[in-house]
Amino acid sequence: MESGAVAAGAEAGARSACPPVAVGAAAGPEGGRFPFPYTPYLIQERFMAALYSALEAGRVGIFESPTGTGKSLSLICGALSWLRDFEEKKQQEEARLLALGDSGREGKQQLTSVEPGPPDSKGTAGEPDWVTAFVQKKEERDMVDKLKEEQIRRKKREDRLEKIRHNVQLKYAAKRKRSEDDETKHLLQLSKEVLSEGAGVDFLEQLDHNEDELILAEYESDEEKKVVPGLEEDDDDLEEEHVTKIYYCSRTHSQLSQFVREVQKSPFGKDTRLVSLGSRQNLCVNEEVRSLGALQLINDRCMEMQKNKHEKKSDEEMEGKKRRVSRTICPFYSYEQMQFLRDEVLVEVKDIEQLVALGKETKACPYYGSRYAIPAAQLVVLPYQMLLHEPTRSAAGIKLKDQVVIIDEAHNLIDTITCIHSAEVSGSQLCCAHSQLWQYMERYRKRLKAKNLMYIKQILYLLERFVAMLGGNVNQNPGCQAVSQTGTVLKSINDFLFQSQIDNINLFKVQRYCEKSLISRKLFGFMERYGDPATAVKTNRETQKLAGLQNFLLTLQQGSDKDGSLQGPPVEAENDQLRTASPLMQIEGFLSALTNANQDGRVILNRQGTVGQSSLKFLLLNPAVHFAKVVEECRAVIIAGGTMQPVADFREQLLSCAGVDPARVVEFSCGHVIPPENILPIILCSGPSNQQLEFTYQTRDLPQMMDETGRILCNLCNVVPGGVVCFFPSYEYEKQVYAHWEKTGLLTRLATKKKIFQEPKKANQVEQVLMEYAKCIKRCSQAGGQMTGALLLSVVGGKMSEGINFSDDLGRCVIMVGMPYPNIKSPELQEKMTWLDKTMPRAAGQAPSRVLIENLCMKAVNQSIGRAIRHQKDFASILLLDHRYARPAIFNKLPQWIRERTQVKPAFGSAFAELRKFHRGKLDTL
Repeated sequence: MESGAVAAGAEAGARSACPPVAVGAAAGPEGGRFPFPYTPYLIQERFMAALYSALEAGRVGIFESPTGTGKSLSLICGALSWLRDFEEKKQQEEARLLALGDSGREGKQQLTSVEPGPPDSKGTAGEPDWVTAFVQKKEERDMVDKLKEEQIRRKKREDRLEKIRHNVQLKYAAKRKRSEDDETKHLLQLSKEVLSEGAGVDFLEQLDHNEDELILAEYESDEEKKVVPGLEEDDDDLEEEHVTKIYYCSRTHSQLSQFVREVQKSPFGKDTRLVSLGSRQNLCVNEEVRSLGALQLINDRCMEMQKNKHEKKSDEEMEGKKRRVSRTICPFYSYEQMQFLRDEVLVEVKDIEQLVALGKETKACPYYGSRYAIPAAQLVVLPYQMLLHEPTRSAAGIKLKDQVVIIDEAHNLIDTITCIHSAEVSGSQLCCAHSQLWQYMERYRKRLKAKNLMYIKQILYLLERFVAMLGGNVNQNPGCQAVSQTGTVLKSINDFLFQSQIDNINLFKVQRYCEKSLISRKLFGFMERYGDPATAVKTNRETQKLAGLQNFLLTLQQGSDKDGSLQGPPVEAENDQLRTASPLMQIEGFLSALTNANQDGRVILNRQGTVGQSSLKFLLLNPAVHFAKVVEECRAVIIAGGTMQPVADFREQLLSCAGVDPARVVEFSCGHVIPPENILPIILCSGPSNQQLEFTYQTRDLPQMMDETGRILCNLCNVVPGGVVCFFPSYEYEKQVYAHWEKTGLLTRLATKKKIFQEPKKANQVEQVLMEYAKCIKRCSQAGGQMTGALLLSVVGGKMSEGINFSDDLGRCVIMVGMPYPNIKSPELQEKMTWLDKTMPRAAGQAPSRVLIENLCMKAVNQSIGRAIRHQKDFASILLLDHRYARPAIFNKLPQWIRERTQVKPAFGSAFAELRKFHRGKLDTL
């Protein structure tokens, strides 16, 4: 939590069209002023100057600014100040060229009738000089004409937005028109219902009619597709020139919303054109679609409705030839209303919640309406996945060419890219998908076109071979099929394709078919209607019509063994709605992953007790391959975070592998705003009984090590007020230590000084534990007495090691027990280590795999110990319990602002004296 001026502005954003600076300003790189809502810290001034220089030079920057130093505000003020200056320079250059063009118009007639030069006069390309001159002049005229067109478009846009900004009557007129349109549509619907009631439509005919929505439309591959006039007319309207802009992305929806709210409160909150992008799950205002819950179901239903809208015209044309099919279209997908929403978004900064409210009010889709606003926006705020996943980026209309990208909270960027492009499917899902798809094909075989049948059979074959690779059979219950050879096997993509006998199938075409045909959505609708016998039908005639199909589905779902006896249900019950309803959606992600280059990933076959419990997983080894296009296309990329150390991973695994020239990469790391005397980091090499502290896998389970840890905590709890947070390497080790202390009575001794809390494994219990922890500390500080606060036993990499602020009394001391190295026996990690050793050069005599292990450990440590200091007046001690932290290779990977103040203490006595002196001194000043 921030305090004072920092609380008001430390995480605020900035505007590109900067107003006069009223409160504080920082010197710019050329003596200019950075807009700022308060007098900036020196480190903020340096940060903004370094950022401005990086953007001007088109660099890839790795920027580190500890939490509590106003990082986001520095990022946005620095970046948008650069954008303001860039736009001014561009407009000045345009004005100069236009002036030259106008002055040259008088000589235009002479240029169009240039006399040929001497026969031997040649230009640079071997052409006569007069030809070269003519071409150059023509290019100049074309450029001037283009600039004039841009000026006209820009003027129109600015006039339109200005009119909306100030003309309230226009808003009310638009709102009144929407109300009238709604009333008209309602009356039309009522009249249709009356007509249909009088028509005496046969129920069974109506049933067939409704079923048409489940049938796959005729499929044409990209090379066969013919352009249908009018089909892309809506998309043409999307084509608007993209102004130079900044794409700002962060990890979570809540972080982005917080960022936008800070932008609204900043000195720049009135003039910048900002648009917030999000998923359909966050932005959809159609309750029918939102009620589907799962993101993939919402996506597919939405896309199906857009497809229906485009096909509506052709259906009307075919009405005389065949019975018209009733297709649902989204009432919020109105081009006129989405244009209105686009302008409203550009006029005033809105976060996701405000965007959704506006969509409901205007009866316009916020998901598509916000995409219309991208070209004219100066600042686009979006989640990681939308920027880092190329198909999603392309679908959203995001163009990175010559733009600026800022990736905030980027300490886990490599893991994020890896996760986005990895995929896992269980044997249970594979068998379920095969069963559902086979039922669908049998039901509609006579009504499906040949190409649809061909692709469905290919998908069925793929599913059959995937299950075979797990040692199973798709026609048997996966929950009852025991796996003969359990364990984990890793294969290259090519080996997996060959051994599963699917190397002759074009996975790119199958993936494209799944995407365009919306087969998983059709399959979901089919199973929703017929898959559950509980969805009983209400009329006798309908029951008769469906009875055969329901029995058929039940027979398939029950399956039979060789003796013909019935087995249990083939698919184990899963809580996840998406996985039970439409497992094909999950499998599509796995198929897409298999199209990666052979050297960039591995397929993991995880064979467990049964086929249903087994799984196939694609592991991306080279995340740089998906980041390369971002750094290639962008003018500049800034990777920023509160704790970016160690940065070697970003340089080597991400940027170097993506082909970025090392000379293009710049690093900036600033100190903290807290005074040096407000933090006391100590590396403790031995405990109270002189037991050396080395928590390796071999020694940490020893009773004497657990006893020594308990003695250290007992001593600290006597001198540290408020809250103490103790991080363990894993949940298992924390439980083991807790049980040992309970048995030896040490836990009782600890509890006399501080109430003990344990981090829960379940995410939904974290908030409750934190609330109780905070209440206990507050109660103890007010009441006084023997109890001095609370002790929280937490886990590195758990729910409380990232994103939770232990500011002020919540975290007066943070303790790290041992070094949280990852499990090197993990097959995934072993494969990553092997890949790095083969592809990366040795660094300072160390194998890349060893560097990776150390970096993963220290990233986790840095994230955890950074939880305590959250603002300028905060203070805390940090205790690292392991002598290995003092080794130079490890020590140098601590954040600079902590490393500079760290003391190495070989004995416990001197460390304890320092800690007692530090905390008593701070209590005296409070």
